[in-house]
Amino acid sequence: MQAHQLLVQRTAHYYTLGTVGVHVKQLWIVCHGYAQLADEFLECFRSIDDGSRLIIAPEGMNYFYKKGFSGPVGANWMTRHKREEAIVDYSNYLQNLLDLYRTQLDSDVRVVILGFSQGTATVCRWVMAKNPAFQDLMLWAGLPPEDIDYAGQKEYLKNKNLYLLYGTNDPFLTPDRMSVVSEIEQKNGIDFSETPFEGGHEISEEALQKIIAQLN
Repeated sequence: MQAHQLLVQRTAHYYTLGTVGVHVKQLWIVCHGYAQLADEFLECFRSIDDGSRLIIAPEGMNYFYKKGFSGPVGANWMTRHKREEAIVDYSNYLQNLLDLYRTQLDSDVRVVILGFSQGTATVCRWVMAKNPAFQDLMLWAGLPPEDIDYAGQKEYLKNKNLYLLYGTNDPFLTPDRMSVVSEIEQKNGIDFSETPFEGGHEISEEALQKIIAQLN
């Protein structure tokens, strides 16, 4: 038996809040977590849709029934099966999406990249593979992958703001898992600004408003 690969075109889906124009000062790319859909996830950011931001929520291209063989559908960015090909595919997808909108906005627009839960690893792998121009990287309710050589791209990362936001009651982020962040920072000479908030595995409205205040 021999394994083969064939590159094909696929249709990717994404949703937006805001409209393109000179009024846009910030361009946000927000990547959902496991078993979510992009339109549902985008609702978490409706409160910051004030006309100064264009917020884009791409959707993972892998779909599945969340319970059994019918009913609600969720999406994910990758599984461990054929993971390397999946990383290449979604990195190309996200880079093409960003490039599409960067050309339609002012050159000084602030680019904010946010990943939630499984989306945190997704955005980290994307930015380290493609080196897109951005100002802020927000990892929300998830951790940076341990298998990335951040130290090898310190020059690329040095003028960028790296955030780690998490709920103090998040059942997925145990003290043992959180200790991984310190190990990654020490090993690679980078620093994530940790912003804990009261809550669980969620986009906290209060925490979102606080981070918006910092950006402004």
